[in-house]
Amino acid sequence: MKLHQAFDVVRGDVVAFVGAGGKTSTMLALGHELAESGWRVLATTTTQLSEEQLASFPHGMRLAAGSRAISDALTDHRFVFLYDHIEKGAAYGPAMDRMQLLLDTVDSDVLLVEADNAHGLPFKAPAANEPVIPPETSLVVPLVGLSALDKPLDEDHVGNPQAMIDRFGFYKGGKVRSPWIAQVLRDETLGLKDVPDRARAIAFLNQAPQEGYLRTRARLIAKLALKSPKLYGVAIGSARSADPVVEVQRPVAAIILAGGQSSRMGQPKVLLPWDSGQTIIEHIITQLIRSRVEHIVVVTGHYAEEVKRIVKPMDVRVVHNRAYRTGEMVSSLKAGLRSLPDHIAAAMFVLGDQPRIQPRVIYDVLKAYAEGVGDIVIPSYQMRRGHPILVGRRYWSEFLALRNNATPRDVINAHEDRITYVKVYTDSVIRDVDTPSDYYEERLRAGLRQNRLD
Repeated sequence: MKLHQAFDVVRGDVVAFVGAGGKTSTMLALGHELAESGWRVLATTTTQLSEEQLASFPHGMRLAAGSRAISDALTDHRFVFLYDHIEKGAAYGPAMDRMQLLLDTVDSDVLLVEADNAHGLPFKAPAANEPVIPPETSLVVPLVGLSALDKPLDEDHVGNPQAMIDRFGFYKGGKVRSPWIAQVLRDETLGLKDVPDRARAIAFLNQAPQEGYLRTRARLIAKLALKSPKLYGVAIGSARSADPVVEVQRPVAAIILAGGQSSRMGQPKVLLPWDSGQTIIEHIITQLIRSRVEHIVVVTGHYAEEVKRIVKPMDVRVVHNRAYRTGEMVSSLKAGLRSLPDHIAAAMFVLGDQPRIQPRVIYDVLKAYAEGVGDIVIPSYQMRRGHPILVGRRYWSEFLALRNNATPRDVINAHEDRITYVKVYTDSVIRDVDTPSDYYEERLRAGLRQNRLD
């Protein structure tokens, strides 16, 4: 995956790179991607770059050259680095108050800004006067180099470690751990310091391999960092690779549809006993938690109070669908989607009567989405669609516009060309509990002792 895809860069963006572990190389890689796509890319810094780094850009020039000359250079080179002056081997960027004038007078498609200093270290906390993010910034990319993992938390390996020690109680000289990086990355006084209110933030964990243990550790950092609603995503990869991003972890919510009337069962099927003293709905929630799904919404209907009482200790959100009697599944889906916070990027539709849901299937669906192969992801067993189905935010308005006599598959079928199917080897994705015989059969397939339904 390319950087501009991972960061969702659009024309008119002002992109600020902060943190440590490859800001300049990431800015260069993104600039070249966009220039090769025909964009006019302007880059600068609010701090300083070495002359050696300046030489890496296709073209560098002084701000004093004027708007016409800068525009001509963009026409000739597509990717231009702009600086104010050079002093003692360092190129200094224009003053902050010149940024708006620059945007108004130069016909570039995007402005890339290195807005922090790290002195070659892979991980840092900002000093009191850092970072220097222009107020016009629309996208902030906080960086961490994964080479910081297991290095000592000291001045030789980490920038401003004392700020981390003071904030979180980390101990000086201790090995930098994955949760430590996540805590700093998501903290609004450290990794997300001074991000403008209207800007989105997508972090980049640099120096990650295609496969292996380090990528697994990066994924853990991303999951923990995404506990902050200010982070729209965490990209994982290596800026120096041909395809720099191997995956983007984004906030995904699970909507468990538990509002049915269970008319064929004669009792609330989501509250039937399943395993280890848990009901079906509790078991499904447990499987989602084991799969590291952080945002879980249970949509209730006919047995609202009973379901709410059972799931309350599990710390999930419960939303009641008032239209469950006439609205069928689509009304529950709408209620779930409307309840999700703005930073959620995709929703996974989970059936409340599918007790053999497996973490491996959930993982495969989430992995396909993270790797950018599609934003409608459906598990498939022997060429049959199953659940859970993951759907990106861009399609939610179409679900919300459905009439209550429609079905969610009407939207999905309208985007057949955008569906990614994940082949699975368990029929659990296509089976549910609708009748007593279904319940007995599912328990048998799960290897559980049979229960008598009274």
